[in-house]
Amino acid sequence: MAFARLAEVTTPTARIGLGLAAVGRPGYINLGRERDLPAERTVEAMRERTYEVLDAAYARGVRYLDAARSYGRAEEFLAGWLDRRPEVRDVVVGSKWGYTYVADWRTDVKTHEVKDHGIATYDRQSAESRALLGDRLDLYQVHSVTLGSPALTDPELHARLARLAAEGVTVGLSTSGPAQADAIRAALEVTVDGEPLFRTVQSTYNLLDPSAGAALAEAHEAGRAVIIKEAVANGRLAAPDQLPEALRHIAQETGAGPDAVALAAVLHQPWVSVVLSGAATTAQLDSNLAAAQLTLDEAQRETLATLAETPEDYWHHRAQLPWA
Repeated sequence: MAFARLAEVTTPTARIGLGLAAVGRPGYINLGRERDLPAERTVEAMRERTYEVLDAAYARGVRYLDAARSYGRAEEFLAGWLDRRPEVRDVVVGSKWGYTYVADWRTDVKTHEVKDHGIATYDRQSAESRALLGDRLDLYQVHSVTLGSPALTDPELHARLARLAAEGVTVGLSTSGPAQADAIRAALEVTVDGEPLFRTVQSTYNLLDPSAGAALAEAHEAGRAVIIKEAVANGRLAAPDQLPEALRHIAQETGAGPDAVALAAVLHQPWVSVVLSGAATTAQLDSNLAAAQLTLDEAQRETLATLAETPEDYWHHRAQLPWA
């Protein structure tokens, strides 16, 4: 499997990947974007910022890069960066299909992306992804699967995904919502010709919503690679004015940033293959990567575990975050 090449990487930060949602489009739901991004978020300004963060990530040992069709021009920016750096052959590239970006590079629209897991969307978006990334695409994921998605039930779609896997691209899925665990377990049961279809699972898991943990551990035990997204909860676990007191205290104890503590807590889970940084600046990236060297003791991990909300509360709060 193409994604499995990541296991060959031995840099200290290899378990931290870079997600491009925050830099591939002008609007997103992360907190603090007015501070983190250029005042004029032109396509060229965001392209240059993406190149800057990618350069820094590669120099610091990050080797998994994660994009999506719905991340504005993230695939385009990533493809451009790869073209500029032909010597970079050891990164593993993942992308996703299933959401269409419809904001037309604006932040003031009501709808930024439209979800559809139908075959027509797969055919269109997979062609778009391959046109940009070509043979550099190692992992292709169904974006944001929940129970009821055709990605879990449609045999014709499964056949198409299996053909992609036969071409050497690893097939995976990401999940979202308060019932992630149910979607993960359903995905583990999907087979084509007796073989598991989905070889990776990318899910939201963090100190505020660890509810998918048991299902992700089962996925790992079943031989799937586990990728964690939103480990700092769209900035809620990094924003100075919103930090839970327990996280603030442990950050002070360790001398690390709260974002690094939040990421380190995820990295302590033995079933995690990769946790994504969603850094929009090189300073954020450096702070995130400190998690790779941070060890939390048992008492600190137990204290951080008390921060968990109910999945319903967490996802309700996330749905209220403004696109900025």
